[in-house]
Amino acid sequence: GIGRSVAVHFAREGCNIVLNYLDEDEDAQITSDMVQKEGMRCLLIKGDIGSKTFSNEMINSTILNFGRIDIIVNNAGRQMPQNSLEDISKEQLEGTFRTNIFSMFYLTQAALKHLRPGSAIINTTSVTAFKGNPDLIDYSSTKGAILAFTRSLALSLAEKGIRVNCVAPGPIW
Repeated sequence: GIGRSVAVHFAREGCNIVLNYLDEDEDAQITSDMVQKEGMRCLLIKGDIGSKTFSNEMINSTILNFGRIDIIVNNAGRQMPQNSLEDISKEQLEGTFRTNIFSMFYLTQAALKHLRPGSAIINTTSVTAFKGNPDLIDYSSTKGAILAFTRSLALSLAEKGIRVNCVAPGPIW
């Protein structure tokens, strides 16, 4: 819901969109159609941005198709509720961190050389970064990491004129 809304609203503001998705082919196509109805282009790129190699390929494809990057919206997210910390497997923990935080590092690293003064990076954290959630311990931890990543990256890129912010929505269906 958040990704689609962001894509359509940015298109309404005159932005072409590059939309990454993992395996939601139908949802991605619907979003692309909605962006195109706003008169803008939408490049769909299927793959796992939790992979550094794929993130580099995605940025290269963006530059080949659009010639530049003005805004990055890091919105990928994964959550798998568990009743207790003991129920969180090694695979779940690594997958949640790979999707929710590693992807932001990889994508932003790949894009950084293409950003210029006035560019913006917007990261999606969550209210769970502040409040926690007993059933989403790994997810909440990544959202806290996103908050720290955003604050540190903002300080790092301020001299280059690149804005870095995050949004922290509550529950989304």
